[in-house]
Amino acid sequence: MKNSILSDRILNLGESATLEMTRLSRELKAKGVDVITLSIGEPDFDTPQHVKDAGKQAIDDNITHYPPVPGFLELREAIAQKLKRDNGLDYNANQIVVSTGAKHSLINIFMCILNDGDEVIIPAPYWVSYPEMVKLSGGNPVVIDAGIENDFKVSPKQLEDAITEKTKAFLFNSPSNPTGSVYTRDELKAIADVLARYPDILIVADEIYEYINFDGVHESLASFDEIKDQIVIVNGVSKGMAMTGWRIGYIAGPKFIADACTKIQGQYTSGTGTISQMAALEAVKTDPKKSKDLKIMVSAFKERRDLLIDLVKDIPGLKSNIPNGAFYLFPDVSYYLGRYDGENKINNSTDLCMYLLNDAHVALVPGDAFGSPDCIRISYATSKDLIAEAVHRIKVALAKLK
Repeated sequence: MKNSILSDRILNLGESATLEMTRLSRELKAKGVDVITLSIGEPDFDTPQHVKDAGKQAIDDNITHYPPVPGFLELREAIAQKLKRDNGLDYNANQIVVSTGAKHSLINIFMCILNDGDEVIIPAPYWVSYPEMVKLSGGNPVVIDAGIENDFKVSPKQLEDAITEKTKAFLFNSPSNPTGSVYTRDELKAIADVLARYPDILIVADEIYEYINFDGVHESLASFDEIKDQIVIVNGVSKGMAMTGWRIGYIAGPKFIADACTKIQGQYTSGTGTISQMAALEAVKTDPKKSKDLKIMVSAFKERRDLLIDLVKDIPGLKSNIPNGAFYLFPDVSYYLGRYDGENKINNSTDLCMYLLNDAHVALVPGDAFGSPDCIRISYATSKDLIAEAVHRIKVALAKLK
């Protein structure tokens, strides 16, 4: 049977670059190659024991039957309490929907709000799946570029200039994947002032890296009263609680959005896994200010960030900002584009990442996938020894390019 049976939808859908690089590195490892993987976007820490214990207890308690579509009421109430405790925000349980990861939460939103031709403004660099989700939902991504010289942050004027009569939503991510940039409260206020003038634009605030913040308290766009009713927060337990494999994300927003997401989720996935939900209940009840596990993890990420920044300074031509959150560095590598590896020209960051994978045996993610073709993403969610060895390999390999 030929590919002609496949829909235009799937044929036009891009593959996740992060998952692609992870796949390629695994294939090399299977051949016995010593690959250092700095491409994957997950903490290298284990889920805290008390959270795992809650999951085990759920099995013993036979919490193994179909859950409500939007999630257990007890979990949604706990999420509401978490939003009040950590962010000073007031939400009811009926404004919250639990899904199978924050990615699921995001696609739910776009499937619910977008008609063909609707526009979603997305700052670049962006997470690889954002534009594809918008396109899959029938919308058009409108990308506004934020360069390294601006710490990868868009200005209020850029946002204002991108708004048209077709604008349906603005998708925002802080702390950011792939840059690690964190917007200050003053910067958020300037963004909020623009969006307050357009009350029909939905603001989707992806806050999945909330707890991995090196400068203190997370600031949410939803904390500005003038736009609170326009915002849907997307969050989860994957990053801050090292629970990527449990697949729990959630939204908090206007009730009509929560109702719509429940409706669509009820048709194609129903409620997410019961055991994961009970583990997530324990996780969201954990006060981050009192969590020893979280403090250890964030402290380790900050040490690794500092080490990585210090090491890349010795590589000629690489330019980097100083990320204040998440666990990524997103250096500008344009100095090396247009050079040769002895056989082929390095035309873009994808070529460069493939060269580094094959020559240095270090897996990275090209910036093309994030809307910034002059950059590459380095994940420092690994040990300091591996980071040091990886940067050494990268330095040696880059020095060969002429």
